[in-house]
Amino acid sequence: MKISKNAQKAILMGLLCSMAYLAVYFARSVLGTVSPQMLENGAATEAFLGNLSSVYFVSYAFGQLINGIVGERIKAKYMLSFGLLFAGITNLVFPYLLKYSLGATITYAATGFFLSMIYAPMTKIVAENTEPIYTTRCSLGYTLSEFLGSPLAGLVASVAAWQTSFTIASLFLAVMAIVCFSSFLSMERRGLIRYNRFKREKKSGSPIKVLWKRNIVKFSLIAMITGVVRTAVVFWMPTYIAQHLGFSAKRSTLIFTVASFVMASMPFITIFIYERLKRNMNLTILLMFICSSVLFFATFLVKQPLVNIIFLTLAVMASRGASNLTWSSYCPSLRDTGLVSTVTGFLDFLSYIAAALSSSLFGNAVSTIGWGNLILIWTGLMLVGVVVSLPYARLFKKKQAE
Repeated sequence: MKISKNAQKAILMGLLCSMAYLAVYFARSVLGTVSPQMLENGAATEAFLGNLSSVYFVSYAFGQLINGIVGERIKAKYMLSFGLLFAGITNLVFPYLLKYSLGATITYAATGFFLSMIYAPMTKIVAENTEPIYTTRCSLGYTLSEFLGSPLAGLVASVAAWQTSFTIASLFLAVMAIVCFSSFLSMERRGLIRYNRFKREKKSGSPIKVLWKRNIVKFSLIAMITGVVRTAVVFWMPTYIAQHLGFSAKRSTLIFTVASFVMASMPFITIFIYERLKRNMNLTILLMFICSSVLFFATFLVKQPLVNIIFLTLAVMASRGASNLTWSSYCPSLRDTGLVSTVTGFLDFLSYIAAALSSSLFGNAVSTIGWGNLILIWTGLMLVGVVVSLPYARLFKKKQAE
C-alpha cells in the first residue's frame, strides 16, 4: 500500500513533534514522580512541593499565553529548539539549588516558562502544514507523548536517585533541541513546511467576534476543568497512592508508572470513540465527562486498594479524553482564522492557571479534609464539565422551533 506524500509528511512531523513533547512531559513529570522519595528522605515538605508545583504551573500558564502570541510571529524551529535547550539548563541546576528555597522556586519557574515555548507553535505548524484528518492524528500523537512522559519519568525514578532523574531529563531536552532545529531546517529547505499559510480575513470581523462564534467560552471552561485533572490530580497521584492507600514510596512510584502506561492508551481510545461517533467532537466530550464523573465517585466508594487505583486511573483517562479533543480537534480547526497558536496558548494558559490554584489547594486540603473528600471534589468538578458540555445551542434552537 503506497503512502501519499501528504501522509508521509504528516508522519514525519508527527514523530518529530511527539518526541519533542515527550521530552517536555518527561521533564515536567519528574518532580511529581520523585516527590515520595523527596518526602521520605526529608529533601522537601508536602507544602513546599505543592507551592513549587503551583509556581511552576503559573509560570507555564503565563508562558503559554505569551508564547502563543509570539508563536504567530517567530518560526517554530526557533521556539521549540531554544525552549527545549534553556529548559534543559534550568532543570539541570534545580536540584542543586533546592537547599535555597527561593533560588529553587525561581529556577523551577524558569523551567516552566521555557517549556511553554513548545506546544502552541508546534500545534500551529502542524495545523498549517497537514490535511485536517492528519492534523488530528498528529496532535493525538503528541498527546500520546504527554501520557508516556509520566511513566517514563516514573520508570527512571523507580531505579535512580531523584537528583539523577532531573539530570537525565535535562539531557533528553538538550538532545531534542538539536534534533528539532536541524529537522525543521531540513524540512524548510525541502519545501515540506511553510509558515503563516493562513491569515484571518478582515471582513470576518475582530478576532474576539470570530472566536466567540467558534465557542471559545465553552472550550475555555473545558480547558480549565480538564487542566485540573490532567495536571494537578496526576501530580498528586503518587502521593495519594502512598499516603491514602498505604504503599511505600518506591511501590507507589512503580504503581503510578504502570497506571500512566495504561493512561497512555487514551489517545487511541479517544480517536476510536470520536470516529465511531462520526467525528462529533461535542458529543464525545460530553460522554467523556459523564464517564469520568461516575468513575471518580466509584473511586470514593471503593476502599480496596487495587480496585481503587483502577477506578482512579479510568476516571483520569476519561477526563483526559475530553482534554485530548480540545487540543487535537478544536484548536487545529481554527487554522482558517490564523489564530491557532494564540488560541492554543490562551487555552493552555487557562488550563494551567486552574491547575496551579488547585494543586496548591489540594496539597493544603489533604491534612484538613482528607483524601476521600478530595475525591468527591474531583467528582463534582467532572459534573461541572458535564453541565458545560451540554448542547445548549441545539436545545435553544429546538425550543424556538417548538
